[in-house]
Amino acid sequence: MSFPTMTGEEVANALDPLYPRIKTPLRHENVFQLLIATVLSAQTTDLQVNAVTPLLFGEYPDAAALSKATIKALEKIVKSTGFFHVKARRIKQISEKICKDFHGEVPKSMEELLTLPGVGRKTANIVLSAGFDKIEGIAVDTHVLRLSRRIGLTEEKTPEKIELDLMKITPKIMWPRLTLLLILHGRTICFSRGPLCEKCVLSPKCYYFNNIRNQVVPPEK
Repeated sequence: MSFPTMTGEEVANALDPLYPRIKTPLRHENVFQLLIATVLSAQTTDLQVNAVTPLLFGEYPDAAALSKATIKALEKIVKSTGFFHVKARRIKQISEKICKDFHGEVPKSMEELLTLPGVGRKTANIVLSAGFDKIEGIAVDTHVLRLSRRIGLTEEKTPEKIELDLMKITPKIMWPRLTLLLILHGRTICFSRGPLCEKCVLSPKCYYFNNIRNQVVPPEK
């Protein structure tokens, strides 16, 4: 079977009626909080991040305040999100750089966002689209990576190359929505293990469903 099996537009149109129209499940009151929440969301759930950010932002509402926090205090707050040693140090470093180089404001360009410690294209794309309504790319997290390959949108294996493939087969205006739809679908139907293919609206054209899940093994002779 040739790739892609569907376009990003087809996938988005099929999934769009099934999921709410939100920019991100991460709770935030401003772009800085969105940035920090997105960094904390690595290797954990949005639910867990949303459980700790009210306390975090209650104590440290902006970059100036967070940059002055002690690592020990930050670790205590974000511990339940996992990898808390790294995350506490990272959000402090990001805050320090924002204060030093960007006058306390989150930068508005991909190039500048990528200069922040530990911020890659995934985080930058989320901040740009959900925070500034700017579309520069497609955020590829673990769900987007898994579903893009499983559905048959790409054969690539790295987030950078997958992003490029998705951008080629999806109208630019739909890039942020496609990201969110794939994430939500990965959490509700297309699980890493045991995907619910019988309930999936994408199954008729899905590479995995048609070429792997339903592959018939001929009997031994």
